[in-house]
Amino acid sequence: MRLPESRTMITLEVRRRESLSPGFASVTLGGPALRDLAVVGGDQTVRLFFPREGQAALRMPTASSEAWMAQVLVMPKSVRPLVRNLTIRRARPAEGEVDIEFALHGDSPMSSWVRRVRPGDQAGVFDMGTTYRRPEDARAQLLVGDGTALPAILAILDQAPPGLASEVYLEVPTAADVRDVPTAPGMRIHWSVRDDVADRRPGSAVLEAVRRAEVPPGRVYAWVAGESRLATSVRRHLVNDRGVPKADISFAGYWRHGWSAKG
Repeated sequence: MRLPESRTMITLEVRRRESLSPGFASVTLGGPALRDLAVVGGDQTVRLFFPREGQAALRMPTASSEAWMAQVLVMPKSVRPLVRNLTIRRARPAEGEVDIEFALHGDSPMSSWVRRVRPGDQAGVFDMGTTYRRPEDARAQLLVGDGTALPAILAILDQAPPGLASEVYLEVPTAADVRDVPTAPGMRIHWSVRDDVADRRPGSAVLEAVRRAEVPPGRVYAWVAGESRLATSVRRHLVNDRGVPKADISFAGYWRHGWSAKG
């Protein structure tokens, strides 16, 4: 993760919420404080702070460093916000807005917040930087992820330079979650649907698709994210079976199957 040169806690308000498919939703945040966020694009990650169910207002930490964690931990649970890592899907600086997309998981605290949130509700963000590091001489890129990585991968594709070959492998829960994504020349998106496979462990379908795939010739940069085992398994496959140098792979385990983030 490459941290931003400077950052601060930013409190915003919800402007819109949109259902994208059965498993995905988008929340638009905005406000004057967004001027303090330097949007660099790609897989730019933020800590998202949001109130627990039943809390009347959002209480944000004040430290613009990793000391914020200690501040949150000492807050009484009655006012302590929930915190999750999300990717900025799209930014509109002129309108003072950012879109954040969510992969919905049952009745998790985050998914429940997304379903009940209304315009005017508060949420906060803290910039965490980026991991996407494509070398200048890479002739192609391989992007792999499950549903939690879908917003980041689509944001990366939005900024892909003309002529860069992009092979994209994405897994979503159901066929209804497959999107019609505009593609540029040289860009191909391969969808895997988890409901179509017997072993429905998240990431298993897209992992098999990558193992069967043809890697483009020349120097290839790979960016892989999603469930922890998926990220490490794809990296291991690319290094051991495809000869991709470790230095040309960025990977991140966003979450772990069977483990829930603590509130």
